[in-house]
Amino acid sequence: MKKLFVFGLAVLGFVFTLAAQDISPNAIGLRLGDSNALGAEVSYQRALGDNNRLELDLGWRDGNNYDGIKLAGVYQWVWALDGNFNWYAGFGGGLGAFSYTDNQSDEDDSDSFFFVAGNIGIEYDFDIPLLLSLDFRPEIGFGDDQRDNNDLDFDVALGIRYQF
Repeated sequence: MKKLFVFGLAVLGFVFTLAAQDISPNAIGLRLGDSNALGAEVSYQRALGDNNRLELDLGWRDGNNYDGIKLAGVYQWVWALDGNFNWYAGFGGGLGAFSYTDNQSDEDDSDSFFFVAGNIGIEYDFDIPLLLSLDFRPEIGFGDDQRDNNDLDFDVALGIRYQF
């Protein structure tokens, strides 16, 4: 137990001594991933300090059998790795709604849901106002529909954002 406590203090000390990376005040672009069957999301990041930010993502899908919308918000901490590479971690949540129509049985199904999420990723900040990222966002959903939302979803996405 004592070794575990000392190890935990060492990890915390390491995390807090990492050099903070100055991040852009604003970034807007796309987050291209699964997003629980909603696909691409419009993504906006707003700096809240020297090394933390808020990310808001809006995803929607409009199709023949499935319509949906999802809004996610994630608070992130950003740390410098090497050169223009950064890594980040955070937590957040969101809400959404969907409507599904089964053409064979003419059965309609709709539901709203909310979720909690974690987030970890790596990004490259180009010398031009371009930011590329790859992140992993596990989400636990809560809703009435057992089929789609009351489960653990592992969302991996590629982000491309313009910084200003």
